[in-house]
Amino acid sequence: MLPIVDTHQHLWDLDLFHLPWAASSPVLNRSYRTADYLAATAGLNVVKAVYMEVDVTPEQQAAEAEFIIDLCQQADAPTAGAVISGRPASAEFDAYIRRFAASPYVKGVRQVLHVPDTPPQYCLAPAFVQGVQLLGELGLSFDLCMRPAELLDAAALVEQCSDTQFILDHCGNADPYVIKGDASDVDAADPFFHTAQQWRNGIDRLAGFGNVVCKISGIVARAKPGWQPADLAPTINYCLDAFGPDRVIFGGDWPVCTLGASYAEWATALRQVIANRPEAEQRKLLHDNAVRLYQLD
Repeated sequence: MLPIVDTHQHLWDLDLFHLPWAASSPVLNRSYRTADYLAATAGLNVVKAVYMEVDVTPEQQAAEAEFIIDLCQQADAPTAGAVISGRPASAEFDAYIRRFAASPYVKGVRQVLHVPDTPPQYCLAPAFVQGVQLLGELGLSFDLCMRPAELLDAAALVEQCSDTQFILDHCGNADPYVIKGDASDVDAADPFFHTAQQWRNGIDRLAGFGNVVCKISGIVARAKPGWQPADLAPTINYCLDAFGPDRVIFGGDWPVCTLGASYAEWATALRQVIANRPEAEQRKLLHDNAVRLYQLD
């Protein structure tokens, strides 16, 4: 079984941090610690993980970063690096990110852009662009977590930040059933609504930039009861073909993935989808690209 570097590991301790967005989900509104992660990934050959920020309240962002830097130094934890939370448009962002940029464990920053109070094109505001450009100057990446109909906004941001490494989360947050052509129950009023062509146009545009990597993650959280790997395959394969074997990485998105599947079900399904690709390409997706991108050696 090929080894896995999980580039999208969520952990949270509700005794320490407040996650307002999780309160409405009985599945997610509890603590998920390293021991739980180790249990979820047992037997899957997950050898390392990169922590992904969990959208804590703004006043807790620095504490979250300090917490995860400490975790990365613990020998019994698989966590080897972290993408921390940040607000690039904030007047305080420069001082905040410089505080953590020197840590060898801090690899990048994310601000979730698909929340209700973040409008389309928010990421194109001059202050936001300048904050993301600063990340490139400091050798840090930025994760793009967008509504799928707004991927061209992401591309417009990337175009202005040629020295910053970008990672597109969750296959651009595609609805796998829309991409498969089996979406009879899609609600056009849903903020995440998109057509297959909208998504493909966004993916193609982003794939055209050499400083964008696509994270194969997240889509299983939208899987319906009784789903099969074939339901996810069109989305996965389109991303793999668009970005090529050297610019794709795997993300578990645990425990959010449990809204649709267990970690083992998701990892097993992905292995099935990519089984016919050359082993060298499978290894790059699951392990090697992440080691290179996040400098985990």
